Amino acid sequence: MNVAVLIKQVPETTDVKISRETNTLMREGVASIINPFDMYAIEEALRIREQHGGKVTVITMGPPQAEEALRQALALGADDAVLLSDRAFAGADTLATSYTLARAIEKLGGFDLVICGKQAMDGDTAQVGPEVAENLDLPHVTYVRRIEELSPDHMRVQRMIEEGYEVIESPIPALITVVKEINEPRMPSIKRMLRAKKAAITSWTAADLGADESRIGLTGSPTRVIRVFTPEQRRAGEILEGETVQEKVRSLVAKLKETHLV
Repeated sequence: MNVAVLIKQVPETTDVKISRETNTLMREGVASIINPFDMYAIEEALRIREQHGGKVTVITMGPPQAEEALRQALALGADDAVLLSDRAFAGADTLATSYTLARAIEKLGGFDLVICGKQAMDGDTAQVGPEVAENLDLPHVTYVRRIEELSPDHMRVQRMIEEGYEVIESPIPALITVVKEINEPRMPSIKRMLRAKKAAITSWTAADLGADESRIGLTGSPTRVIRVFTPEQRRAGEILEGETVQEKVRSLVAKLKETHLV
């Protein structure tokens, strides 16, 4: 059972500054980590390999420093790692990112399952996983909290929803995005950490992928960040006076009429 895991390197802190010139995150001087939800994706892939055999390949798109995230994944037990790094990828939105990741998966080939974290903590869009599936023409299930059954040709999973969960069956190959309820990520062993430091990591550019230049980076991104700003601070609330609920309601209605809201 060969599994591809898509991960992203994100800032470790929530105290991140935005460049006024480019409207992008300023990562200089800020420690980076593997996106927390992606840790659950890595762990689930490792568990699948332990039960069904095969290999786990971790893929990320980012600047050269993203190699560190891949080495962390190797230290956890992943077999191979691929870095997609090229100035041509810069400025990519979720659509361009998913196209690029899908091209890498196609180039590698032979995967039974693609696993992603449900979303990245720095963007919170939850769009990349489903968009990768669409690019690859694969069935996909989001917010998976448990894999009940997995075989070479189909899977049955629990998909988390607000009221509980749904049980969904799907043919394989397929893509899933996972939530934190699915497992508890392991810690890396010293032996694997040492091995990961010396491991060879494949690095591909846009040319290596044979990517359509009109679909990558800023050129291939239909969405743009025009302006980033801090919302204005709201005024303090007001406690309505009144001995009874009816008096408070009358007071509220009067206030709304003063502001022409009713």
